[in-house]
Amino acid sequence: MSWRVVVVSSNAKVDYKLDYLVVRTLEEVKRVHLSEIGVLIVESTAISITSYLLCELLRRKVKVIFCDHERNPCGELVPTHGCHDSSAKIRQQLKWTEGVRQQVWTEIVREKLRRQRSHLRHRGLTQADRLTAYLEEIAWNDATNREGHAAKVYFNALFGMEFTRTEDTPINAALNYGYSLILSAINREISAAGYLNQLGLAHENTYNPFNLGCDLMEPLRPLVDSTVLDLHPERLERAEKLVLVNLLNREVLYDGKWQYLLYAMRLYCGGLFRALQSGDMSEIKWIDYEW
Repeated sequence: MSWRVVVVSSNAKVDYKLDYLVVRTLEEVKRVHLSEIGVLIVESTAISITSYLLCELLRRKVKVIFCDHERNPCGELVPTHGCHDSSAKIRQQLKWTEGVRQQVWTEIVREKLRRQRSHLRHRGLTQADRLTAYLEEIAWNDATNREGHAAKVYFNALFGMEFTRTEDTPINAALNYGYSLILSAINREISAAGYLNQLGLAHENTYNPFNLGCDLMEPLRPLVDSTVLDLHPERLERAEKLVLVNLLNREVLYDGKWQYLLYAMRLYCGGLFRALQSGDMSEIKWIDYEW
């Protein structure tokens, strides 16, 4: 089972040799077996990487995230064929009924609000009661946008009444960095399962290649929020980023068993796909995490 999150951050050459990822710097050479790698983050534009290694990473369904000159995620490697029967999976996906898609989205929103409420309660914040009211008011397909109303209450409770998600601040930069890591890991599972990420449940942005991933990651956002609140970053630099990267190695509870978050996301996505295919919402098992 792949579980390592490998971050290459300094000037280096990264290549492939005998099933190993090899990182060569002026000072040392490090090797990691490809079977252990779940995510590779190429954090510097001063890193060169061979096409042979990239092909091997794609073949083994390793998620590769590239960062820009400011070391922020700017893109990821997506395989053309993530599964041997991807054509059949895509035909199935196109037949998912609107009713089932809306039902699954309703459950996703409900779970997201439950996790946000749990987080506020953990912090001893009374705004958790407002989220209880929003939970009770969730309509089919969240037609009344309880998710949006809850988000305003939730973020203001955590970060203050003046906080908005549009500001260029270290807190927002850290939130965006953490969300991008979770999204990339979810995207990996969608691709590996053979489905099209462009076809979302509620997210339908024409210019977003990861609409489905944006849908499925929603209940995991509070995990990033909690980490950023504890960090209270005054800047987003290597130390803060490594804390967020390490979230992918965090132990969480899935279906009564402790799993690393990276692996739990694979199981979680599988359950959602079975629910979308069969219409049976009991197939969905949520990832539970402690604060």
